[in-house]
Amino acid sequence: MIRISQLKLPAGHSREDLEKKITKTLRIRKEALTSWTIVRRSLDARKKPDLFFVYTVDAAVADERTVLKKSRNGNVQKAPPPAYRFPEPGTEELKARPVVAGFGPAGIFAAYMLALHGYRPLVIERGSEAQQRKADVEAFWETGVLDTRSNVQFGEGGAGTFSDGKLNTLVKDRAGRNRKVLEILHSHGAPEEILYDAKPHIGTDLLIEVVTRMREDIIRMGGEVCFHTKLAKITRRAEDEEGLLLDLEDSRTGESRVCFTQALILAVGHSARDTFAMLHEQYVPMEAKSFAVGVRAEHPQSMVDRDQYGLEEGSARADYLPAAAYKLTANLPDGRGVYTFCMCPGGYVVNASSEEGLLAVNGMSYHDRAGGNANSAVIVTVTPADFGGDGPLAGVDFQRRLEERAFQAGNGRIPVQLFGDFCRGRMSEALGNVKPCMKGDWQFGDVRGIFPPQIGDAIEKGIRAFGTRMRGYDREDALLSGVESRTSSPLRILRGDGLESMVKGLYPCGEGAGYAGGIMSAAMDGMKVAEAVASKYRPFDNGAHD
Repeated sequence: MIRISQLKLPAGHSREDLEKKITKTLRIRKEALTSWTIVRRSLDARKKPDLFFVYTVDAAVADERTVLKKSRNGNVQKAPPPAYRFPEPGTEELKARPVVAGFGPAGIFAAYMLALHGYRPLVIERGSEAQQRKADVEAFWETGVLDTRSNVQFGEGGAGTFSDGKLNTLVKDRAGRNRKVLEILHSHGAPEEILYDAKPHIGTDLLIEVVTRMREDIIRMGGEVCFHTKLAKITRRAEDEEGLLLDLEDSRTGESRVCFTQALILAVGHSARDTFAMLHEQYVPMEAKSFAVGVRAEHPQSMVDRDQYGLEEGSARADYLPAAAYKLTANLPDGRGVYTFCMCPGGYVVNASSEEGLLAVNGMSYHDRAGGNANSAVIVTVTPADFGGDGPLAGVDFQRRLEERAFQAGNGRIPVQLFGDFCRGRMSEALGNVKPCMKGDWQFGDVRGIFPPQIGDAIEKGIRAFGTRMRGYDREDALLSGVESRTSSPLRILRGDGLESMVKGLYPCGEGAGYAGGIMSAAMDGMKVAEAVASKYRPFDNGAHD
């Protein structure tokens, strides 16, 4: 297989145009090209409005050695072999199933890889399966009645299911886990373009189907998935006894049972605050860490398209162009950084609450990204010095204080304030030209008042700075809503070189444990921890005690 990089074609080209470019670059006839696949595609908008797609392609040819020998193009090379390999199994005996607590991206991929290699994991998830969860979330958005067991944060697929479903990551990945995650998602129904787009995404509507199929495969391969099952307590056994005793509680009935395991993969997500408190009481080593808080900012998608693609004001975006995205950062004179996060082209701001009397927001897109607004979190990093209080749960307490103020600011609805009014410290009374695209009721509220003054000031200055880079970003009628408080975990559950906690048999994993920051990095960390368990233990024997 031959890899060709830097194939550049005008946006709007045909598949035939790309194939001609391949054969011309390789200096072969069309008949000599056996097959080809796109490895990567990115959009070059540096000379807007002239836009180009840039490709990396793998091509199979009739006489590979001769083609490579004759090529003088530095962008033509032999394709590298697949990088990912699951480790050889360990030698220690598993006397019970490994347990995966939490069924978000980290838990799903940990369970999938273990099931695929014969470890028959038991998965416990406090929320509902994806289709029921979708109904529960939509009922909450419609009625305002929150189900604390099944919502935007809890349930099959985790918090990432009700998001844009972005699949890009900045994690350095020499082991090939990134590509493997994309291949697994594609094999379970995600669109083919996630395998090669530089900024791949799935969307909430498709993610629900994908995670359902992955669960069905985990079960088919010998795993077990128990919904409405909460990890209530972990008990360490005596010093000379291996393993952990887990108290599992039915989140609907309150009934409990005890489960034994030698390997507990803890993938509970960034919002499992009661679980964090339980672990702290059980002396599981953890520490507070920095995270970020802020607002959701809404602008017309047409404004973003105009800026990113150089389109005329009011002109329609071509079908071959995706809804434009952006990423903006600003370093303020006081040393604080402000940046956009989880940007949702053509998306919606959603009520993402999970506790009564508290309110948090997030952003979400469907696969078609056809909503009228673009939204993004505009967030400021906060450190343990900002939290006040001591101990590893100080960040959790800080989040809750902000979410309580947000709930009060909107009387239980999403509080909204125009940017101009946010700057002047006054309540908004009417919308401008930007109309809310939201899931869940909203009302005007004092969004700035949710934050300590230094955070509110930083958000204002950051948006002003963004306006110098994207015309209209700091427009007076841009909509700000709050509070964006669940950007990542406010703590880290410590683990050693073998990815195991000081509590033997406990493997902290994913975003909730402080080792990831999105769908892809969480999924990759789930695979990494599954590899650690598999490297220690041999596959679970069907005849062993369950």
